[in-house]
Amino acid sequence: MARVLVVDDAAFMRMMLRGIFEKEGHEVVGEGVNGADGIEKYDGLLPDLVTMDITMPEMDGIRAVEEIVRRHPEAKVIMCSAMGQQAMVIDSIRAGAKDFLVKPFNAEKVMETVGKYI
Repeated sequence: MARVLVVDDAAFMRMMLRGIFEKEGHEVVGEGVNGADGIEKYDGLLPDLVTMDITMPEMDGIRAVEEIVRRHPEAKVIMCSAMGQQAMVIDSIRAGAKDFLVKPFNAEKVMETVGKYI
């Protein structure tokens, strides 16, 4: 069972991911509403895995993953993007993300991707 932090500005997306993870026996230990909140929660919770939205207010996911990986090089962050954000996905991988998921989420694809890292 992995301890997961879900960071997304959309409550519906956080709820969807929480449901997928909990159904598979993982624990969602926290939720963040933007990149800055995600960094703060990561520092406090030290989860096994983070799902991070790319486009968020206040601080985007790319800046957040850079900071998390700078502070915690072992961090496993999977970026979440909408269709058409391929350039941002590449930027997020360069920033230190391990992988990415495309919205809308498919439970099987989420677990297949996450399974590589937990």
